[in-house]
Amino acid sequence: MTKVTGMKGNYGINVPDIGEGIAEVEIVEWPVKVGDSIEEDEVICVVMTDKASVEIPSPIDGKLVWIGAEAGDMMAVGAEFIRLEVEGEGNISSNTAVNTKQSTKEPVAKPVKKPVVEDLIVNTTVTEASSEPSKRTSTPHMGIPRPEGEKPIAAPAVRQRARNAGIDLHFVQGTARANIITHDDLDNYIANNASGTAPVAPQSALPNHSVEEIKVIGLRRKIASVMQDTMQRIPHFTYVEEVDVSELESLRHKLNIERRDDQSKLTILPFIIKALSKAVKVHPEMSSRYDDEQNIVHRYGAAHVGIATQTDNGLVVPVVKHAEALTIWQSAAEVKRLSTAARNGTVVREELAGSTITITSLGPMGGIVTTPVINSPEVSIIGINKIAKRPVWKDGGFIPRDIMNISASFDHRIIDGWEATLFVQEIKGLLENPATLFMEN
Repeated sequence: MTKVTGMKGNYGINVPDIGEGIAEVEIVEWPVKVGDSIEEDEVICVVMTDKASVEIPSPIDGKLVWIGAEAGDMMAVGAEFIRLEVEGEGNISSNTAVNTKQSTKEPVAKPVKKPVVEDLIVNTTVTEASSEPSKRTSTPHMGIPRPEGEKPIAAPAVRQRARNAGIDLHFVQGTARANIITHDDLDNYIANNASGTAPVAPQSALPNHSVEEIKVIGLRRKIASVMQDTMQRIPHFTYVEEVDVSELESLRHKLNIERRDDQSKLTILPFIIKALSKAVKVHPEMSSRYDDEQNIVHRYGAAHVGIATQTDNGLVVPVVKHAEALTIWQSAAEVKRLSTAARNGTVVREELAGSTITITSLGPMGGIVTTPVINSPEVSIIGINKIAKRPVWKDGGFIPRDIMNISASFDHRIIDGWEATLFVQEIKGLLENPATLFMEN
């Protein structure tokens, strides 16, 4: 434990050198506030670089007396951004780099890329701006609200969960240090409302003229930057095709009934990955990355398939490496592992890099048609829409069939419309005749 005895003085903490040539960072979150007593190694700030979300711990015990930036501000590495009152003589400063801890297991858990954006997909069919009002029914407010001007303190994931549930955090009491609201506090609040034991504030019939100002920071700001850059750089075109997956669904159902206990339950996604990896063997131009600054297309023999995954902190794209070499069961296990790691923040940097083609899906909510945004610098992306029973004319009459649309977008600088059509038709043929997925080329 670092302690300085004697007279009280101020200890300034500088933005540490995160490494990798980082010159500035974005302040994402302050878990502490002025007046708090800080212990050595306690996390005092969360910052985001172009590559990672990083927690900065305090190098010393003290009382927080000054904060030099707000969430969303950019600060240069080496700039003083926080001061502690400590036991010691005079003013001192942390001129040497403060040790930092990654906000998740090494390597980092929430990587995002630089403006060229090689490994982060932004897809308007998947993400939703956090500043939009919640469309869910609001939970009645219970308890005593905070005094005017006192803001509730909670992590971004807790705030997002509260927004989704229509809960005003001003009415939720935090039980952690400094009254920080945790997921447990939110659970207790929801449980009390559900049981009817909590007092419910009367609902006002007056018009609501409130306007909430939400700063776009952290991963959400990175996503916005990526999306803008991708749409400006890449001329997209989208091709939509209808696929009859009735036979595939029958096969999937049968395989799930017969699966072993150690095998993951099969969704349709592993079959899509299998069809995609076989289709790129016929159309290798689809498994490519385009360096538009050097005017070079890197065409890959492998199918490194990015899986767009929605998390509490935004959209990330873990990568199923060498999908062409995986069985259906191996692919299912890998998708489950990566998506779970992405959502709980344990996915590592290497698992978010190197995709050559991406799949994006909203699952049962996938809509009829989407216009997916390409995961730059890739040249193609496959969007999977929902499966629905539809009448299909066959043998002189209408019969119910499981129909799914594929919405695929392509970089028109590299992929021509005819090539895109053949590629999607190849995938369609494989999915409509699922036995061919298991045949060697």
